[in-house]
Amino acid sequence: MKLIFLDIDGTLTKPGENIPPQSAIDAVNQARSNGHKIFLCTGRNPDMLRPLLKYNFDGFISCAGGYVAVGEGFKDVLYDHPMTNEQRDIALKSLHDNGVFCTIEAEGGSWGDENLGDFLSTQGEGNSEIERWRKALSANLGIKPMSQYDGSPIYKVVIMCLEMSQLDEAKRLLGGEFNFVVQEVKAPSCINGEIFSKEFDKGKGVKIICEKFCVPVSESIGFGDSMNDLEMIQTVGTSVCMANGAEALKKLADIVCPSVSDDGLAKAFADLHLI
Repeated sequence: MKLIFLDIDGTLTKPGENIPPQSAIDAVNQARSNGHKIFLCTGRNPDMLRPLLKYNFDGFISCAGGYVAVGEGFKDVLYDHPMTNEQRDIALKSLHDNGVFCTIEAEGGSWGDENLGDFLSTQGEGNSEIERWRKALSANLGIKPMSQYDGSPIYKVVIMCLEMSQLDEAKRLLGGEFNFVVQEVKAPSCINGEIFSKEFDKGKGVKIICEKFCVPVSESIGFGDSMNDLEMIQTVGTSVCMANGAEALKKLADIVCPSVSDDGLAKAFADLHLI
């Protein structure tokens, strides 16, 4: 039995979408019928990944590793590590004071700066995270205005700005406790990334699930496309990067498979003898 971990945006689906290609759905179902277990492994929070759970997954690593759940109804929570309120407040104040656009993610919802949509409309194409947020906002997929934030525990902050220097104050205040993951950005004027605790990452989520199912990490396979998949790619026994993925990630992966729009997941499942 293999444990298979799938990023969502740019890997299982086109960025910002909730319907995988039929070839990917069929591959997931066939692999599970062959005795393998398949998990989502995503930066999305549980609320934003929920539309994909109908496609027969065995569990998920969400919030870039901050919330991990498996089992029937995904009620067996293996890991749950939100920010403290103080950390959240320091992050938002230091980022907003420097003109950084933010979206905060809880287990049950997301809240974004009211002018984030205007900022995204000025950016080019080619980055899966930017595309995800642009589509999420345009489709009204539950991202509420920051002014409506209800105080729910926050797992990560998504950041977008024009210059790296805008992150300096937040790094000075939080860099000892938090990872600042910046994506490989093809839009020339946008810095895009996320901030989350150094206590977790996707790779640690992989280890938690492998331990739960008593499967060696060497028997795991991970699929990703962006730099927030780095720790997963470094942890799993066999790592796969999509052809549409970040060049830096491709260099680290064991395998580069065709893009998400070219049935890459299904083709890689066949090459790895999962189906």
